[in-house]
Amino acid sequence: MAITGIISAIVIGVVIGALGRLVIPGRQHMPIWLTILIGIVAALIGTAIATVLGVADTRGIDWIELGIQVALAALGVSLTQGLYGRRG
Repeated sequence: MAITGIISAIVIGVVIGALGRLVIPGRQHMPIWLTILIGIVAALIGTAIATVLGVADTRGIDWIELGIQVALAALGVSLTQGLYGRRG
């Protein structure tokens, strides 16, 4: 993977992770690096799901793919917060 691919994955992970955190009500007590990691994983899995469903490549902005990614990030943040919150 090229350095541009790594940088773009981090940027997309930040955006998707932040959107996922915004969807979850209340305050999340977890580090930002974990949010970024969840966002990156959610973006990759969301793209794979959108590809299987045939909605990954549409005209204009891929709103369905973005929705899937944000939903997965919100689910990931919620599950991780439940596990991470019990630890502390």
